[in-house]
This record gives sequence, C-alpha cells and structure tokens, in this order.
Amino acid sequence: MIADSLDKRTKMAASVVRLPCACANLRRAARLVTHFYEDAMPAGITGPQFTLLQALKLAPGISQKEMGELLGMDSTTLTRTLAHLRKRGWLSAQPASDRRALRLALSKSGEREFERVLPYWQSVQKRFKNALGDREWQGLINAVVGVAEAIRGQAESGHSK
Repeated sequence: MIADSLDKRTKMAASVVRLPCACANLRRAARLVTHFYEDAMPAGITGPQFTLLQALKLAPGISQKEMGELLGMDSTTLTRTLAHLRKRGWLSAQPASDRRALRLALSKSGEREFERVLPYWQSVQKRFKNALGDREWQGLINAVVGVAEAIRGQAESGHSK
C-alpha cells in the first residue's frame, strides 16, 4: 500500500503538465534546466555566471551591448551579473576605439575559472544530451533557437507590443 502510494507520487512528479501558455512552459523548462546544470557545477558559480564566462571565451572583446543582444539579456540583469564577475576578478574591460563602450574579455583569473568549471559543464551537458537522445537534443536546440529568432523578428518588425 505504501509502496503503491510512493510509486504514484513518483510518477506524478515525473510527469509535466502541459500548460496552455508557451511562455509558462518555456520559463518552467528554463528554471528546471538551470537547476539541473547548477546542481552539477562546483560551489561558487551560478549558471548565468558560467554563461557569461563561456560567452566571453567565445567572443573576447565584445561590448556589453553586443553581449546583451547575443544572450537576449536586459541591460540591468547583464550589468548585475557582470558586476559579480568583475568583483571576482574574472572580467577584463578595456575602452573601445570610440571610448563610449567597453570591450569585455576574460581576465587571466577568469580564464582559469572557466577552465576549472568547464569539465563540470561538459559532464552535465553530456548527461542532458544522453537523457534526450541525439534526435531530441538537436530538435531542442533547433526549437529554442527558432523561438529566439521568431521573437526577435517580431520585436524588430514592431509587433512586440
């Protein structure tokens, strides 16, 4: 009797209700995926911080505005997360040629932190990919990139409000 009850609760917890709102489903998935990744990462680094380290590794010299556009982050959230990197000494910022913008990159300490955390990220990325399977993984990546492109297209055409 108790075993049956526990089995039912486990099945209920594993099933995910399809909500009628795309935004609600995407936000829930994003929160769950973020927790999944952060649980696998070493103490002292969050998912958003690792995302910025990774972006800076891939695009050294990027401006803050370009970084916001790349990641789809609002200026306030990006500034706050970059401040954490700066406080830890992981961020290098140099004036751009027009001096109105800064060019962002990883500092030497930021490079070391990225390399320290990278194996944890690779491991959880592999677990996630294996859980979905190659076909579903590619479908997921294509779907979320397609969502970002569609929404960006709507915003650029003036249909966002």
